[in-house]
Amino acid sequence: MATTNDLKNGLVLNLEGNLWTVIAFQHVKPGKGGAFVRTTLKHVMTGKVVDKTFNAGTKVETATVDRRNMTYLYKDGQDFVFMDADTFDQISVLPETVADNANYLLENTEVQVAVHEGVPLYIELPTSVEILVQHTDPGLQGDRSTGGTKPATLETGAEIQVPLFLTTGEKIKVDTRDGRYLGRVSN
Repeated sequence: MATTNDLKNGLVLNLEGNLWTVIAFQHVKPGKGGAFVRTTLKHVMTGKVVDKTFNAGTKVETATVDRRNMTYLYKDGQDFVFMDADTFDQISVLPETVADNANYLLENTEVQVAVHEGVPLYIELPTSVEILVQHTDPGLQGDRSTGGTKPATLETGAEIQVPLFLTTGEKIKVDTRDGRYLGRVSN
C-alpha cells in the first residue's frame, strides 16, 4: 500500500483487480476544499488510458511488476519460450501477451518481460531490429527516384512497406513500434 503522496511515473497500481501504470500525476491544492491528486493511468494489458482523481492522502494498492531481461528462444506450439538472462529459467508466454511484437521477434532477441506474481504481462522489444526480407517484388526500372514504396514480407511473416530499390534477401532495420523501414544493414 502507498498513499497518493508516493505516486510517481512508472508506478503500477492495482485498482479493482486491474493493473494500471501511472503515466502522469499532478498534486492540486485548490483555494477551497481539500487537496487532490489528478493522474493519468494506462492499463497494463490493454493500453487503455484514463484520467483518475484521488483525494490527497488516500491509500492506493501498488503492484510489484518485475521487468526482467530475457532472450527469446523458440516457439513451442502457440507459446513463445523465453529464457531469463540471470537465472537461465525458461518461461512460456501466451501469444495474446506477445501480441503484435511477434512480427519482429527473432530467435535470440533480447527483450524485457514484465512479470506480476509469476504471470507475464507484456514484452518490450528493442526499438529497432535487424531482419531479413524474405520476399519482395522487384522494383521497376526508372522508378527509383520517386521515393515510392512496395510491400515486403519479412522472415517472421510480417509485411511492411519498403523502398523500391530493396530486393529479396537483404537485411534491413525496422522500427518495432510502428513497423517503419529505417534502412539497410551493411554486411
